[in-house]
Amino acid sequence: MGLELDHVLIAVADLGSAAREFETRYGLASIEGGRHPGWGTANRIVPLGETYVELIAVVDEAEAAKTAVGRWVAQVRSELGRPLGWAVRTHELDDVARRLGLTVGAGSRATPGGAVLRWRSAGLDEAAAEPPLPFFIEWAQGTPFPGRASATHRDGHVKLARLVLQGEPDRFAAWLGQHDLPITVRAGAPGVAEIVLSSSGGEIVLERSSE
Repeated sequence: MGLELDHVLIAVADLGSAAREFETRYGLASIEGGRHPGWGTANRIVPLGETYVELIAVVDEAEAAKTAVGRWVAQVRSELGRPLGWAVRTHELDDVARRLGLTVGAGSRATPGGAVLRWRSAGLDEAAAEPPLPFFIEWAQGTPFPGRASATHRDGHVKLARLVLQGEPDRFAAWLGQHDLPITVRAGAPGVAEIVLSSSGGEIVLERSSE
């Protein structure tokens, strides 16, 4: 199905504090993202070229409580940030959705500069209910990809090297089908165990905190 790693999500308690912590601890710069209409959440983006890290937080508790995504973020968020989930990019979203019996939905958010990012996705509710399965995303034609936004990291160019996931390998195989994604699956409590970035200064490992 031509799947590519799109982005990973980290649930945080406060976007401003998380941005400062990521820059101080890891040398990773982030930019303001925007609000997710109807979800009660907002984000910041750590651009990594063809992928990105999304810091996501609840900004409206009542609204977030009404959606699967909002509740997912609320349950996992932490002061230090905790890996939440991940997304894979495809140009054949309808085919993927048909294969897995998923509903395709449309999403959008406005950037601080006034641009509107648009996408379609499938499997988001399922990923929230069964981590660490990814959801699938297809960006609208003409939408600027968040990973290519301008940001200056301490070690210069940084890329997302691989994900370490915990769960059942057979479940991933059935969900993803044939792929060449940079993931490692191991036994353990289901979830995203490690997000491994590579840079000129070495590896940066974002992992589950003990909070």
